[in-house]
Amino acid sequence: MSAKPQHASSNHGLAELHIAVLLFGGTALFSKIIPLSAVDITLFRCVIAAIALLLLLKLSKQQVSLTSKKDYGVALILGLLVCTHWVTYFAAMQLSTVAIGMIAFYTYPVMTVLVEPIFTKQRLQLVDVISGLAVLFGVSLLIPEASLANDVTLGIAVGILSAVLFTARNLLHKQAFSRYSGAKAMFYQTVIAVVILAPWQQVEFSHVANSTWLLILVLGVFFTAAPHALFASALRQLQAKTVGLVSCLQPCYGAILALLILNEPLSNSTILGGIIIVATAVFETLKHQQKKKA
Repeated sequence: MSAKPQHASSNHGLAELHIAVLLFGGTALFSKIIPLSAVDITLFRCVIAAIALLLLLKLSKQQVSLTSKKDYGVALILGLLVCTHWVTYFAAMQLSTVAIGMIAFYTYPVMTVLVEPIFTKQRLQLVDVISGLAVLFGVSLLIPEASLANDVTLGIAVGILSAVLFTARNLLHKQAFSRYSGAKAMFYQTVIAVVILAPWQQVEFSHVANSTWLLILVLGVFFTAAPHALFASALRQLQAKTVGLVSCLQPCYGAILALLILNEPLSNSTILGGIIIVATAVFETLKHQQKKKA
């Protein structure tokens, strides 16, 4: 009798996870369809997301304040990392394509594997170094020419920088902020991002067209606040291995959506480079979970 509810909960969590990852992949499309700079897209997105997350915290009757003064300092650093990560994330795809920008960004799982032993004081394994070299090879297949004067090459470099920032954010969050819910953690990070980015705002609110505001609203609520809430819910119902593996579908979802909606073509080198990078991320995810079980 008890197995059935557990199975139903697992299926529900898996559905939530796939929807969240699909929505995360869909965020990339807004870099192309919103006629604003990466800074303004990120700023307006964070304004909408912060309001939505605050409402979610209030509706779920969660305490908004943090438990210690030190945590506010951590939140400040996390907010800085998140806002610079999002700006570079959108900029990478504006410079290149959605598929290339997302694939370049998705080097972050292997970066995490290579950097995390520094914090956990564990020895770096040879197989992880090989994974890192495989990712570098995959990235090299995306590069049209070894010059930052080429927008695609610059987009790849910016996408990798976004991955570095995201890796740093994840490691800091895991070390010092993981006791807070996903909604509360993202609320503080989006609020801080708004404060940091406001001085760099390029377009006045009054000059933004209604159609653009509608896209920003959709991005902030349905492609930022909603997937983070769904992802947090899925984490409570599924094994970490399942979450990690399904998350590896994010660049695939993004590339397919860009192909279907934006008609962005996929070259053979992009497909091959993407397969190498995503396959390496899947391999490292599986290996990491097996190591945790051992």
